[in-house]
Amino acid sequence: MSDFAISKQLSLSYDEALVAIPEALKTEGFGILTQIEVDSVFKQKLDVPFRRYRILGACNPKLAHRALSANLVAGVMLPCNVAVWEGDDGKAQFAAIDPRLAPAAVADPAIGELAQEVYVRLGRVVALLK
Repeated sequence: MSDFAISKQLSLSYDEALVAIPEALKTEGFGILTQIEVDSVFKQKLDVPFRRYRILGACNPKLAHRALSANLVAGVMLPCNVAVWEGDDGKAQFAAIDPRLAPAAVADPAIGELAQEVYVRLGRVVALLK
């Protein structure tokens, strides 16, 4: 689906995915800090309709602490964005940023190592989603 994201088409409905994704993230130590209902924002700010789409700001506090302790600028990579939207077939689509491709991960070996760990964890999250 994309060269810069970890993605998967789910067999779950959008509403089911909004329950399942945070639970799957929790298994890898991530919690949801923020949620942006993109469709609502577009309707309110632009008065245009958009498919149901939500961006979840996921954070693993232990990994975030390690990243910020290594390089304070790593905060621009936090939290990890996870997107879920309703496909044309009514099924949910999932995508998470590939943290290994973030400029900080490429420029700083300590952050790159951490980004690899986040990537592996997100991969296990995706494997849990049906």
